[in-house]
Amino acid sequence: MIGRIAIALLAVAASTGLGRAADPRYPDWPCAQAKVPEISLAAVWAGPPLDDVQGKWKEDARITALVEKLAARRTSLDDAQKAITDFLAASAGDKTTAGKLLFTGLFDSLNAQRSSVMNGIERVTRKQREAAERIRADTLALQALQSAPSPDQSKIDELSNQLLWETRIFEDRQRVVRFVCEVPTTIDQRLFALGRTIQQEME
Repeated sequence: MIGRIAIALLAVAASTGLGRAADPRYPDWPCAQAKVPEISLAAVWAGPPLDDVQGKWKEDARITALVEKLAARRTSLDDAQKAITDFLAASAGDKTTAGKLLFTGLFDSLNAQRSSVMNGIERVTRKQREAAERIRADTLALQALQSAPSPDQSKIDELSNQLLWETRIFEDRQRVVRFVCEVPTTIDQRLFALGRTIQQEME
């Protein structure tokens, strides 16, 4: 029984970091990586201006289909770069416009994907904060039951099992968050690499 309480208390101790965000502007952001809400266009594109093609990529079915394929993380970077090369090689008539449309589609799609991931991380952080409070309250309740003059063993066992389950869920979520915290950076790197490929093929 003592071991179970110790596990619960360790989980609560681990959760204290949830209340101390590295950046006070984003109190629900738990990652070691700084939160950058949107990718800066200048950081990933050094090609020709895109003002004349903004929002137009969805009007081209070929571009839309290719953007969907390139933005999917299941498409390897090598395959994505080859698809870009093949597509732009077949767009010799207006390679510049095709490349600009393709990049704006990728930029919009990956920025949206990235925002969705980041919003999900913050939702989990809020759930973790609530879970930590439940674990703390249940731990105190269990200690009170065990310290009673006539301990009710069935209630102690029931609450111990509940605490163990709550703690397991808490720890599983913590592991997932640590993994998912890497995803926005991975998306940034993918967009930069694909943008560079597009620029090279446009030259």
